[in-house]
Amino acid sequence: MTIAAPQMKPWIEAMHAYVPGKSSAGAPVVAKLSSNENPWGPSPKAIAAMQAVIAEGHRYPDPASTSLREALGDKYGVNPAHIICGTGSDEILHMIASAFAGPGDEIIHVRHGFAVYEGATRRVGATPVVVPDVDYTGDINAILAAVTPATRVIYIANPNNPTGTLLPAADIRRLIAGVPSDVVLVLDCAYAEFVEVDYEDGLALAQSLPNLIVTRTFSKIHGLAAQRIGWAVAALPIIAALDRVRGPFNVTTTGQAAAVASLADDTHLDMVRRETIRLRAFLEGEIVALGNAGLRAIPSACNFILIEFPESGPVTAAGANKWLLDHGIICRYLAVQNMPRCLRISIGTETETRTVAAALRDYVEGAA
Repeated sequence: MTIAAPQMKPWIEAMHAYVPGKSSAGAPVVAKLSSNENPWGPSPKAIAAMQAVIAEGHRYPDPASTSLREALGDKYGVNPAHIICGTGSDEILHMIASAFAGPGDEIIHVRHGFAVYEGATRRVGATPVVVPDVDYTGDINAILAAVTPATRVIYIANPNNPTGTLLPAADIRRLIAGVPSDVVLVLDCAYAEFVEVDYEDGLALAQSLPNLIVTRTFSKIHGLAAQRIGWAVAALPIIAALDRVRGPFNVTTTGQAAAVASLADDTHLDMVRRETIRLRAFLEGEIVALGNAGLRAIPSACNFILIEFPESGPVTAAGANKWLLDHGIICRYLAVQNMPRCLRISIGTETETRTVAAALRDYVEGAA
């Protein structure tokens, strides 16, 4: 006798679980550079703020993240009513798909975009529409050409993860202007603080346009990845829709306190930004120096660098990944995201960044 078992929905079966960056290596860990974390950690003020509220752990957090939204509003000149907070920006990305798409609908993202976009799409039974990019950079014309009557959401990260590439402000404004008003455009700005050039963060536009959502995070420059705090700005009807699918009490009390304190610590944030940009330039220069072996550093506006390796031969991304792991250095090998020629290296401390640069050089010279 055959006993029936519960069956998952076909669109869930088509999903793949999110694969995070490795946290262990084949040797004692010397440098963990796989997840774009802030190696300097949170602001001391944020740590103190978490310690001050930890005794209130038996109480539910403020479900509306009121103080945090007010602090964000003061910092960025945004009406707090236009802000929603989430369990990392990941939750907000999923909330958007849940609120605005479902079976029969389409959601657009670029080929080398953030892996969460496809997961959020498939989770609600919508169809992912993957748009080709140009040399690891989003193509605005291709995105707009992919829009159909079935399109409900477009996800685009700027700067982009995992490639680090940046679309100019004029291109982002052209995309915003070109998307139909009944299609939600999600501008994911998780790495905004590391951009050095003219940049459209979308925050002002998101308050007035009916279909633009800007997402941000405290996981990167603020060093609060473990607390899972994200936020977004959008028109009031969109905020109301997202509130309907938001998890109750979704941002912890410690997370809210830490985020508020971190926003006020410009000294720490300026240090993290300055050191990240300095060490990013150093690591890029080290990779450029290995260009004779076929390595290419993709220009980055984030806190990591994407390296493209030769497809075959003595020096490859897979070979470099194994070498680094064997020496206790954990980076992000992107074969799982259909980028088998690429390795993404997060910017670490001075010691970590110089260590990975030296290890790469040893690998290349030893393989030659």
